[in-house]
Amino acid sequence: MNLEMVKNLKGLLSAIILIVNTIVMVTILLVFAVIKLVIPIESFRVFISKILVVLAEFWIAVNANAFRWVHGDKIKVEPLPELSRDEWYLVVANHQSVTDIPILQAVFNKRIPFLKFFLKQELIWVPLLGLAWWALDFPFMKRYSRETLEKKPHLKGKDIEATRKSCEQFKYFPTSIINFVEGTRFTPKKQQRQDSPYQHLLKPKAGGVGFVFGAMGEQVKTLLLVTVAYQPKPPSMWQYLSGDFKKAHVVVEKIAIPDALLHKNYMTDVKFKQELFNWLQQLWYKQDSKLTEYYGKSDI
Repeated sequence: MNLEMVKNLKGLLSAIILIVNTIVMVTILLVFAVIKLVIPIESFRVFISKILVVLAEFWIAVNANAFRWVHGDKIKVEPLPELSRDEWYLVVANHQSVTDIPILQAVFNKRIPFLKFFLKQELIWVPLLGLAWWALDFPFMKRYSRETLEKKPHLKGKDIEATRKSCEQFKYFPTSIINFVEGTRFTPKKQQRQDSPYQHLLKPKAGGVGFVFGAMGEQVKTLLLVTVAYQPKPPSMWQYLSGDFKKAHVVVEKIAIPDALLHKNYMTDVKFKQELFNWLQQLWYKQDSKLTEYYGKSDI
């Protein structure tokens, strides 16, 4: 049996485990989600939400352990800073592959509150996962094009209001929110098209971070800056499932969010917009230097 066939068999095994685990756990999730939907008592809904998070963490644990069992320890994590499941976190990471998400889930599962991330509204139709994201209160964002807003000006600000309301529901118990500030996965072509000043990153977008700081300033005091690097290159989903990459290297830095950046309105406060972008840009230069140092090592 040649190496390529072994990889394909491992990929098939990993995919089967992932699919079966997802079908079983999403089915259970939806039972509790329906209960949450039909009983409009806030305290009860918060209780059910906590149960849903426990189920989701179990789903992630099965996925992560199955991957390690099939492929060995391919996710290398630098010593983590002191973390807590009783604090709110904003997680900011570079974005190179669709596999960034399962890797970050595996690294942080049960170390910090359950990771949630903003999703395009269209993703609610993804089979099984869309329903799971809805049940777990993942915030779905509806973006309106400039042309649509010109035709229907009453829609202006509706997407921002929906984002604010999504953040409001995270106040009831500790939650971690992940934001890929580049807005899309990094590629050299996108970097050139943007004329990005960073060697390994696209330009950061401050809007998502600004909305979280404005809506959750009372809770979110800490940012986790996460650097993800791959050897030899970022894998596709199939390459990830088949273990067709050498290593994913993860570094986590814990950073206190300046009080001056909290409780501000990103839409109306022009000064805050600039201050936030300057702060985020400094973090991004730090992020780029970490990636440059990692990829510059002679053994890679």
